[in-house]
Amino acid sequence: MTSAIPPQTPDGPQTPDGPQTPQGPDDPGGPNGPNSPDGPDHRPGPDDRGPGVRAGAVLRRPALWLVPTLLSALVALLLSLLYMGGILNPTDNLYRLPVALVDEDQGRPLPGQRENLGKQITDAVLSASQGKDNVDWRLLGRAEAQDALASGKVFGALVVPEDFTASVAALTTNRATARPTLTVLTNPGIGSLGSSLTATLNQNAAHQASLTIGKQLTATTTVPTTRLLLADPVEVTTRVGHPIGRHSGLGLTAFYFTLLLVLGGFIGGNLVNTGVDTALGYADSELGPWHTRRPTVPIDRTRTLVVKMVMTAGISVLTTTLVMVATIGILGMDASHLPMLWLFSYCSTVAVGLGVQAINAAFGGIGQLVSMFVFIALALPSSGATVPLEATPGFYRFLGVFEPMHQLSAGVRSILYFDARADAGLARGWIMIAIGTVLALAFGFAMTRYYDRRGLRRLTPQP
Repeated sequence: MTSAIPPQTPDGPQTPDGPQTPQGPDDPGGPNGPNSPDGPDHRPGPDDRGPGVRAGAVLRRPALWLVPTLLSALVALLLSLLYMGGILNPTDNLYRLPVALVDEDQGRPLPGQRENLGKQITDAVLSASQGKDNVDWRLLGRAEAQDALASGKVFGALVVPEDFTASVAALTTNRATARPTLTVLTNPGIGSLGSSLTATLNQNAAHQASLTIGKQLTATTTVPTTRLLLADPVEVTTRVGHPIGRHSGLGLTAFYFTLLLVLGGFIGGNLVNTGVDTALGYADSELGPWHTRRPTVPIDRTRTLVVKMVMTAGISVLTTTLVMVATIGILGMDASHLPMLWLFSYCSTVAVGLGVQAINAAFGGIGQLVSMFVFIALALPSSGATVPLEATPGFYRFLGVFEPMHQLSAGVRSILYFDARADAGLARGWIMIAIGTVLALAFGFAMTRYYDRRGLRRLTPQP
């Protein structure tokens, strides 16, 4: 039997090539030689010296601070300007806020006057707005005004009732049984702030009309008590012109529901993007102390984008359904036209998700930051769902033309509050969804095919 252990010799262990030369302290391959693992030329790696580089040494590198500091400062500055710039002074920023003006007065003119008081009030309101662009007063009939309220085309209405002139004339006689009344109609479906702003404008206009009428009436008497009572004779009543449900958040549920859809598309799209890259081996997975790296799958950018977009559309079925289950089924939010609401919500979420995938495919690592500005940072202050765009600076009104949040919230609001009328914003919402989806597909695949044609393949992460 032959031993597997080479025989020992006085000069060292026997090898197939002869006896091995012993390595002394001066030998290059010896224990202290320059080529030894422990020799003077050996540079221990992180595994050799425990924790590795100290945190202080890393923090003293200026280049490490530069990019994160600049990006964080820029994001903080831009977000502050965007979010606060649109809400600080809505009254001064008013631009053509649509308000209905309704004259139903059927009374005869007062003695010495050619027109009844209803005509005088509406003419005075319209003439006072000449040269100003803060309010867009629209002289409508009662049925037209009600239809405009029911479609969200006006934020409120000021109504002169049919017996107004007669009730004012009765004040100077013993036939008066009640104060003349002007009615302010609100529209909570367009949002609590917009409705409140409009109610204030209408109340101010009604009060000014009352003072003007009071001057005419006090000129007919010299009795001090009577003059005091007639100085401000008109009572202003406020009531809801187009009511919405009690569980509608005073007209804010449309905004928050739309926000859930946009966040679902944004967050879901980014989760799919990260998950697919990890599964295909182009990104590492790190969960707490556990680190995973999968084998790289040879797939080009265009096919990767197809995978991500298909997954986004599929997962959005679940997320959209859960949003409706949570808000309507569990929390009891007022909602009607549920099939239409689900379809619109699903398409909205998919459109946002596809946009996120296209941006990530085009911009790579900074794609999430870019899509955050497109779908969140710029979209929220220009949505017009909390502060009306008519009460924001012109920059936000410009953003509202193409930013998706404004169009999507108008569609949701139409379904929730305005009987899913196309002219209440639903048609505009569908158009934006179609345009956004086409742009996302065109932009995303144009960029990935360009990268693929140029041979700009994705790199496998290094160990």
